[in-house]
Amino acid sequence: MSYTETTTTSWFTRLKNGVVGTLIGVVLILVSIYFLFTNEGRAINTYRALVEGAGLVVSVDANSIDSANDGKLIHVSGPVSVQSDVEDPDFGIAAPGAVGVVRRVEMYQWVEKSESKSEKNVGGSETTTTTYSYEKEWKGSPVDSADFKVSGHDNPPFAVEGARSVVDQAGLGAFRFTGDQAADLGDSSKIALTADDAERIGANIATDSPAKLNQGGLYLGNSVSSPQVGDMRVTFERIDLKEASFVGRQQGDEILPYTTSNGREIFLSEAGRQDAATMFDHAQTENTVITWIIRVAGMLGLLIGFNLLFGLFSIIADILPFLGSIVGFGTGLIAWILTLIVGPTVIAIGWFAYRPLLALAIIGGGVAIAFGIGYLRRKSAAPSQASFGRA
Repeated sequence: MSYTETTTTSWFTRLKNGVVGTLIGVVLILVSIYFLFTNEGRAINTYRALVEGAGLVVSVDANSIDSANDGKLIHVSGPVSVQSDVEDPDFGIAAPGAVGVVRRVEMYQWVEKSESKSEKNVGGSETTTTTYSYEKEWKGSPVDSADFKVSGHDNPPFAVEGARSVVDQAGLGAFRFTGDQAADLGDSSKIALTADDAERIGANIATDSPAKLNQGGLYLGNSVSSPQVGDMRVTFERIDLKEASFVGRQQGDEILPYTTSNGREIFLSEAGRQDAATMFDHAQTENTVITWIIRVAGMLGLLIGFNLLFGLFSIIADILPFLGSIVGFGTGLIAWILTLIVGPTVIAIGWFAYRPLLALAIIGGGVAIAFGIGYLRRKSAAPSQASFGRA
């Protein structure tokens, strides 16, 4: 089922929107420049903190606590233990020995999708044709049907929602850490429900739909093979963590973030047994990845910002659509060029600002190399000139 809507936006309205877009573009450009610049400082300070930490960290025995290490940066690794069992608080699905239990809920719902095509008209107005279509899909979160363009595609509220429960504490030898920290590192596996589980859970969910087992989970609805809007699937997973490794500040029997000399905090955690050097290498790799993600996002922000900044010119020229297309192509090209100039320049300035000594050393080295090459060229040219004079 689909519905098509056609709207026309006048040239004056587009001009007003273009002015707003220009202001948004200026803000987006400034925000992108800020993040591109400060990202270099974040990356360099994180790098320095990790280098400092790698030189200070002490690997300790997880089975005993030495109070002399309080306040120091330590590395500990070993098997994980739990002091109590964890279960789903609403339905009592337990997972002995696990660090957490996850309840996943999906509902079969209407989903609205739209596709728009715009056409510019002589005089600067723009006609937009939007086609709305409606499909049924399994979704793990509510889809608000109140905002749908076409009524008659109503989604009921979730009769039960997803949840995660974790142990209060987990142990690593003599050390302890929070259940959330353990669950964040653990691996999930499905808990197969029994017929009794399905009957008990179904009786405690406020729905008229029948409850039945389906591939180890609970299905709320009349037919698994022919789902209807409002049908739900409920599954449970246990989170297990056999072994873990941590790097942080020892405080009694806890491992907390360690503050380095430049004010950055170090707290590393990984599943399994990892030595300290490997964990710091992984952290440096993660820092590099984050740095490039922010760089790419900042460059994209600049591109969008410059396009918004110059978008008003193409709207003005849209009185004649072909002229507006030419101007739009030109402003888009300018936006790309400015992005490729401003983005790397801001990154370079940020890099130099946070590493002035290294930057000066690189510049000095470049000047020295250039001077040396020039000197060698002059020196090699001198004998040739002398030979030419004798001839």
